[in-house]
Amino acid sequence: MRAADIAVSMATVAEDLPAREAARVLAGQDLPGLIVVDGKGRPVTVLSGTHVLRMALPSYCQDDPALARVIDEAAADVILNGIGDRTVADLLPRERRELPAVSPRATLLEVAAVMARSGTPLVAVVDEHHVMTGAITLDGLLDHILGT
Repeated sequence: MRAADIAVSMATVAEDLPAREAARVLAGQDLPGLIVVDGKGRPVTVLSGTHVLRMALPSYCQDDPALARVIDEAAADVILNGIGDRTVADLLPRERRELPAVSPRATLLEVAAVMARSGTPLVAVVDEHHVMTGAITLDGLLDHILGT
């Protein structure tokens, strides 16, 4: 089985998209992260859902999760207030890691190796012109490897 056989179409986001909208895409499609594309629609990096949370949460909650208890559930929308007017580009790490990407002909073991090396649960499948043809999530990869 090859990457093209298990790749699925997935929403991508541009760097100039408001971060709040990116968070909505993450939640609405139940994704582990988002593939960020350049102006030509080519993937450039992956923005993990946990990185979005890290940027949104008040620093005192990250430093001591017990302090998060002071915010009741009714006021939990304060989490997205931490994002403010930032864009996806503002949420990206300054030093971008190599794009976790594979060719459509990559084996599932190759896909797993790229995920493990990059530490991201999301891999872009790109053709020889660096055009994204689909994506593979960790969940999707494990389903195929385990035959579930």
